[in-house]
Amino acid sequence: MESVLANFSVSISELKKNPSAIIEEAEGEPIAILNHNKPTAYLIPAETYEMLLEKIEDYQLGMLVKERQHEKISAIEVNIDEQ
Repeated sequence: MESVLANFSVSISELKKNPSAIIEEAEGEPIAILNHNKPTAYLIPAETYEMLLEKIEDYQLGMLVKERQHEKISAIEVNIDEQ
């Protein structure tokens, strides 16, 4: 059996009946959506999803910086105040 990575879970059929009540009952916590007692999706608050996207973007930018660090020795210094 797969691990359920949430403290709150609900079957797809239960979710279909009254999604608003399920979301309210979870009080902002992630909800594991189960199909035949296996997690098929996770429902998270919009704020949490947006934060996760920001963290992923920050991580990707950090990896890009790391990849390009060796290019620093061939960089050309510029002064943005010069016209």
